[in-house]
Amino acid sequence: MPAAHATNVHTTRRDQALHIILRGELDHYDAEDVDAAWEAADLAALATTVVDLAQVTFADSMLLNALLKARRRHDTAGREFILLGPLHPSVSRLLTISGTLEHFTILNSDPCGGRDGGHPHERGHSG
Repeated sequence: MPAAHATNVHTTRRDQALHIILRGELDHYDAEDVDAAWEAADLAALATTVVDLAQVTFADSMLLNALLKARRRHDTAGREFILLGPLHPSVSRLLTISGTLEHFTILNSDPCGGRDGGHPHERGHSG
């Protein structure tokens, strides 16, 4: 059994958007925390969910599957789902190799006025 680790998933509300901040190396040990974040987004039912991936240094298929499911849930509910970068090369590679990059709207600055810098990148572009 692995040693306990600090949570890599945090949620906060800004205006009409729920921000989910993911940090560090994300793998199957973080699945429960990631699922809880998606549930929080569904319960909040805000117009936009922003998933900040800028501090993620490693992600595996757990995160990829979670992002795809969350995007589908948001699309079905008519809500916007945005990934916020810039993406670490390993995360960008995961999305590119899996052929899923074009399924996401990825921005390099916060559309709700958070972090400054960068330029928006629409679906299929990560920086």
